[in-house]
Formats: sequence, structure tokens, C-alpha cells
Amino acid sequence: MKILLLGEYSNVHWTLAEGLRALGHTVTVASHGDFWKNYRRDIDLRRDTIGKKDTVSFLWRLLKALPKMRGYDVVQLINPMFVELNPPKIYPIYRYLRKHNKKVFLCACGMDYYWVKTGLEKVFRYGDFNIGDKIRQTSYSERFISDWLNGAKGELNRYIAEDCDGIISGLYEYDVCYRRAFPEKTRYIPFPINVGVLTPREPHTETDKLRFFIGVQKNREEYKGTDVMYRAMLRVQEKYPDKMEIVRVESVPYAQYCDMMNSSDVLLEQLYSYTPSMNSLLAMAKGLVLVGGGEEENYEILGETELRPIVNVLPNEEDVCDKLEYLILNRDDVHKRQQDSVTYVKRHHDHVKVAAQYIEFWKSRGNE
Repeated sequence: MKILLLGEYSNVHWTLAEGLRALGHTVTVASHGDFWKNYRRDIDLRRDTIGKKDTVSFLWRLLKALPKMRGYDVVQLINPMFVELNPPKIYPIYRYLRKHNKKVFLCACGMDYYWVKTGLEKVFRYGDFNIGDKIRQTSYSERFISDWLNGAKGELNRYIAEDCDGIISGLYEYDVCYRRAFPEKTRYIPFPINVGVLTPREPHTETDKLRFFIGVQKNREEYKGTDVMYRAMLRVQEKYPDKMEIVRVESVPYAQYCDMMNSSDVLLEQLYSYTPSMNSLLAMAKGLVLVGGGEEENYEILGETELRPIVNVLPNEEDVCDKLEYLILNRDDVHKRQQDSVTYVKRHHDHVKVAAQYIEFWKSRGNE
């Protein structure tokens, strides 16, 4: 098959492309590299600023790229906002892709109308928009509600979701959001991880302290929960200064992030999630223990009945403190979870196995 993957979140499309190519398919990835993360792509659709010079440069590259986006068996969009333009300007690009290619699919793996709507309806016990019956009040949630639930982005999202050939959800939560609206055309497929290109975790010999790693996205700490997690880390470190070390990084490119993670033992990420993200899976594949989203729904949707490598935390500082203290006092369990984490990723997220699931779903939808 000839496949175009358009847009990028957390290296999902580039990793999927590696799996598809291993199966013999021809794949082009066109994206902005997920901004400062700077993931690999074949066609660069980066737009640095909304200034006149950068805008003209971006539009010129986009217009030159459009003729290269014709004649594909499958086009997959990472999100309704798959290029850095205002929603009204994306409609004609979407229609162009629809006209000049056989099938178009939409990923459910990021912020969009259905994610905001489901979160505000308190379908989940906790998440980006609620904790129990309380709506979370953050600057990000207010903007997302304005943009996606009540704005032009939401209108574009609904249009594409209705029109496209199928929808692929990458996490349990995203599957819930889209299955409520499109049960017949939604398919859950796990995120892909290429374990073969990763540098495994390197046990550190210069200290016997347990090393905890946390990556912070500037100005998104409250939304992602890293503010709560970091406060908990500091509290536990104060209690066990001779047994714990903290590595904190902020908004670094993907390659540097991976390198800095390699000598750590534990990753803290995604306080409000039921499930591990791409970065979490990357760490698990390297042999780090994840402290984050690992609710039973995550294992159930995968059909996993044996492994439980993730240290699941509830969205509050006290629970994070308790779980970190447990790891410090139970080093044998840390070692077992590290081994189980690698097994878990290979079992469920191997990029070639995942790519085969995509091929099967793409072929099952619409006419060949």
C-alpha cells in the first residue's frame, strides 16, 4: 500500500511509518515535527511563528507539498488540526486530500472536540477536565473548551469525523470518546513503539540512590499534573535524602529527552491519565518503571491479564507520595517492574505488530 501519514503527536506517525515500511509498504510522513520536539518527517510542514515571514514560508512549502499528497491508498490525519492553519483554511485541504486519494482516516490521540465533550460530561472518574464530580479549573481547560467545544476547531472536527472512512483511537480514554459517537467506524489500536532503535536503560553505578525522572512541558505543569508530581517528589526526597535522586528536564527535544532518561530508574508522567502515553511507553521499553496512568481499563482493552508493571497513581499529592515511598522501600519490586515493563511494551506495542493492525483496519473500511 501507499500511505500518507499527515501530522505528528509524540512520534506516533513516524514510529508507525517504521513498522509499515518493515511490512513492505511505501510511507510518507508530512508534519511539523510536533514543534520543539522535532520528530523526524519526510515532508517538513513546520511553522515557527504566526509572523508574516514565517507564514509566507510555510504557505509556500505547503502549496509545494500538496501535489505530493495525491494518489495514496490511505491518508491518515493525526488530528483535525493536521496543519498549522486556522480551521476555515483546513477545509479545502481536507477536501483536496479526500478527492485525490482513496481513503482518509482520523486518529483519536490528542485534544479535540470529542475529548473535551466527554471530559466535561464526567464520563471518567478523573481526567483532563474533571476529578470526580468537580470540573478542573485551569487556564488550558478554559481555552480548550472555547476552541474545541464552542469554536471553529470543534466544527472542523465533527465534519472530518463524520466524513472520513474510519477513526483509530490510541488509548482507552480516546476510544471511549469516539466510540460513543461512532461505534461502527472506531477501532482501538495501541500506540507503536520501535524497541529496536531505543537505547536501553543503563544502570547507574555512581550512586545507589533510586533515580526518578520527570519531564516538564513549560506552562503545562498544571494541566499534565507534573506540578503535583514534582511537589510529591520533593517531599519524599526530603524524607529519604540518601535513597532518592531527582532528574528534572524541561521542554527539551526528543533526542535529548531520551538520552537524559537513559540513566534513570523511574519515570513520573501523566497524573490524570488512565493509560501510559507515548513518552511513558518509551520509558517502559527502556526498562524504567512508570509512575502514572495504569488503571485496570488500560489492561482490559489490551486483553492483558498477567502483567501489571505500572505504578498507578490517583490524582492527588498524597497518593503519589505513598507510591514513591513504596518504591524506595521495595527495591526488589522495582527490579521486577522494570523487567515486566519491557515485556509489556514488546507484547502490546511492537511497532510492526501495531502496523499490521492498522493495515487490517484500513483494508476493512470502504472499497478497495
